[in-house]
Amino acid sequence: MSGVDGMRRKTVLVTGSNRGFGRAIALRLARDGYDVVVHCRRDVARAEAVAEEARALGARALVEAADLEDPAAIDRLFDRVAAEYGRLDAFVANAAATAFLPTLAMKPHHIDRTFGLNVRGFVLSVQRAVALMPEEGGGRIVAISGYGSIRYLPGYAAMGAAKAALERWVSYLAVELAPRGIAVNGINPGCADTASAEVYFTRAGSEPQAEVARRTPMGRLTRAEDVAGVAAFLLSDDAAFICGQTIVVDGGLTLVVPPFADAGTLEDAAWGRRPRRAEAALASSEAP
Repeated sequence: MSGVDGMRRKTVLVTGSNRGFGRAIALRLARDGYDVVVHCRRDVARAEAVAEEARALGARALVEAADLEDPAAIDRLFDRVAAEYGRLDAFVANAAATAFLPTLAMKPHHIDRTFGLNVRGFVLSVQRAVALMPEEGGGRIVAISGYGSIRYLPGYAAMGAAKAALERWVSYLAVELAPRGIAVNGINPGCADTASAEVYFTRAGSEPQAEVARRTPMGRLTRAEDVAGVAAFLLSDDAAFICGQTIVVDGGLTLVVPPFADAGTLEDAAWGRRPRRAEAALASSEAP
């Protein structure tokens, strides 16, 4: 079967692709002619279900579980990709997790784990991914950021700061890797209509999703398919000259008054009086 931009099928690894944005991206790329590596932290059954969907679309699909906070696990993941496919044409960094707490309620491990996965895990993964990309150029890297990197979200300081760091690292990597013919870009999905985003809004002690959608010029939240379409474009030859950009996919939300500008309208918005247990929030696999 013909692959993308040529006869050979290309291979992509999408982290956190057992659900949400990652799932949508993996399936869109499978439909577009990629073979896919479906990654999860531990929910192999859900990841395998995504892989089956990809196979039904004609893709070769591999399922791999790895904790991206662990450098040794990252090495095992990419060793497996190398053994199965021999090379990697594209890498989509989507996996993320955090503790939904205000800054003054954070413990050192909340900060360490958030930055360990979202920043250090990203950088270590890119190092391994680049080593597997074709020497003749054409490799692609896309990082999924989050609305909290550019706008205030209650209890979202650690993830917002980590995603801001991620976006800056995209810029640096883009310049460093451009001579190799590797294009690096990001996507900021705004406030999303995903299960993980629903978990966040629930923990905020309110249900502002309808209000956020109302304030969005295009009248709805970002859908996983919106992000998948932009990811597919950024991985294509049509986007070869886009370098170091983070594309905002939010229906115009960031062009208007931030929906959380008046934090006092959210129940216990600061969360300093009744901090939630952060450990439960670490199960989240992507940013809202």
